[in-house]
Amino acid sequence: MAKGFAGRAQGARPVLVNGAVGVVVAPRGQLLFILELKIVDGKITEIEMIAEQDRIRQLDLAEMKD
Repeated sequence: MAKGFAGRAQGARPVLVNGAVGVVVAPRGQLLFILELKIVDGKITEIEMIAEQDRIRQLDLAEMKD
């Protein structure tokens, strides 16, 4: 399974989406979509993919620092 995913995460970066953990997927700088993650007890319980530009513009996005 991991082999099938290898290389596909290029351009994915962790971000805060409305204060919660998420992922921006923007290979070569072109935004494709944002994943908004819901985490409960340290486990991802929901993933919402947001690709509509109107919705993306309404999100509060912040870079996650190392």
